[in-house]
Amino acid sequence: MLNRKLGVVDLSKGKIEIQEVSESLRKALLGGRGFNSYYLWNMVPEGIDPLSPENVLIFGAGFLTGTLAPSSGRFNVSAKSPETGFLGDTNCGGFFAPELRYAGFDRLILKGKAEKPSYIYVEDGAIEIRDAQDYWGLDTLDVQKAFRKDLGQVEMAVCGVAGENLVRYACIRTGIKNAGGRTGMGCVMGSKNIKAIVAQGTIGIEIAHPEEMLKTVEELKDYIMKSKITPILGSVGTPLLYEVSNAFGGIRTKNSQLNAWSDDFNASEVEKFVEKMISCSSCFVHCRHRNTLGGEGPEYTALGLLGSNIGMEKLEDCIKMQNQVNDLGLDVSSTGTYLAWATELFEKGLIDEKVTGGIDLSFNDFETYTKLIDMISRREGFGDILAEGQWAAEKLNDPNRDYLIAVKGLPQSDPHDVRYMKAFALGIATSSRGADHLRSRPTLEIFFKLPPDVRNKIYGAEIANNPITLDTKEHVVSWSENIFATIDCLGMCKFICHGFNSPHFVDYDWMLRLINAASGWDYTDAQLRAVGPRVIDIERLFNMKHGLTKAHDTLPKKYFDDPSPLKVAKGHHIDREEFAKALDRFYEVKGWTPQGKVKDDRIAELEAIA
Repeated sequence: MLNRKLGVVDLSKGKIEIQEVSESLRKALLGGRGFNSYYLWNMVPEGIDPLSPENVLIFGAGFLTGTLAPSSGRFNVSAKSPETGFLGDTNCGGFFAPELRYAGFDRLILKGKAEKPSYIYVEDGAIEIRDAQDYWGLDTLDVQKAFRKDLGQVEMAVCGVAGENLVRYACIRTGIKNAGGRTGMGCVMGSKNIKAIVAQGTIGIEIAHPEEMLKTVEELKDYIMKSKITPILGSVGTPLLYEVSNAFGGIRTKNSQLNAWSDDFNASEVEKFVEKMISCSSCFVHCRHRNTLGGEGPEYTALGLLGSNIGMEKLEDCIKMQNQVNDLGLDVSSTGTYLAWATELFEKGLIDEKVTGGIDLSFNDFETYTKLIDMISRREGFGDILAEGQWAAEKLNDPNRDYLIAVKGLPQSDPHDVRYMKAFALGIATSSRGADHLRSRPTLEIFFKLPPDVRNKIYGAEIANNPITLDTKEHVVSWSENIFATIDCLGMCKFICHGFNSPHFVDYDWMLRLINAASGWDYTDAQLRAVGPRVIDIERLFNMKHGLTKAHDTLPKKYFDDPSPLKVAKGHHIDREEFAKALDRFYEVKGWTPQGKVKDDRIAELEAIA
């Protein structure tokens, strides 16, 4: 369980070093996102260009990845982000991460830049840098087929043509749809001339107490399957969230000019395009769709960002665009946000055909959008401008990014319009990656009417059970951040994490049982609960090192200035003064200074954890 190594690959020198990882560091951060953030903080020099060889790219499996722990197939990929200039980190499922561990490694750190297109091959304790010239130029599906034809039943994480062409929001792909979508990690792969990490392994993972592990997994499976949300996720997947959010006016529509859209994107309509439901490694929820149009999905994110957000009226067109984006290796959230941004700017006359190269932009224009998506991936014409993401603001005549729905330069990752859901708003404003629901998604306060005593026990404070107030929501956001960071360190899926979709999923007690059964440690509840805050603080330190200030913990201008126009959410917006007070309270809960800085004594503590 604890004998997996760290591989450090210097691409510029062609040098490979295999290192042991101390047990003390494992106990402090467990694995996955925690380790990745720690190495980034220590290894990435201040002020570097994210596309320079000085950046590092880290692939890190979670502490329980590859075991029988439920939904434990996940890994994180991290670097300084070319999309934002701050923390780049993305989480992905599938089968690649377990295979990396079976090949003997928890983590690979890529330094420098390969002279020519290359890939990294990992097998049973050995790492090689190999020529990838024959694979360069292939999309994310074709390249995986090519590797399997040449190497057998390997698992891999790849970048597509978008990554090769340094699109700043290019993603990493494994399988048909599994995506490390956020913050442009596929772009960093391309900048290093790396097409893929390919793994094949036969090294089993030793479990310290196998009988206890089996017992815990069986009990946890029964517990999860009893939750009301589990069979729904297994039947319709994340599209169930579209109908719920749309009902009260919580769907980003036409670049957040509206906040509700068509019922034609409900889960019942998505079902007409579903071939079957499938899963990631060690998962029994089976929330993923294999669609009839040649891909997987759509997820709730695609329904919003490539559906309502760009005004699409036909579900089929949305699914086709999602498949296209996936194949090319682009991030769904960023692609949909930048298309909507450009379209509103065009419709308002802030840009014209001189900027777009003769392209007439309007919402619900499937042919133009599919053409633009391909142009973005190849950096052709107007696509070259949009490939720059937020950095295109000057050329798009929106230098202050007033029309861009983003935080810290990162487009909002989900379709939620947060003007009504105030805890969601505080969460995306303070997230370490940018406008990101996956860091602190406080679902319990909007989708569940919990008894006050239960709600207050979960969050450790008396919480206002009202989604339209920021009062007390600093506790909700901080608690959510901490437990979600911990589940990322374990390599388990947030879908079964306590607080993400249900109050009856994997909490700290279940995590503790799994950790001790797998490792043989006598790990305590206090040790486990310290992991999340530690990771959050390390990520804050990384961001501060690269220029983040309190001013970056804010929201898109529209959320402050433009009230929601439709449904239950009509008239709601984020009050600037209330938000400022909530931000101050959030910093206090985190133990940071009034300027949002990690305190000196905490920095010294974190510097000593190795």
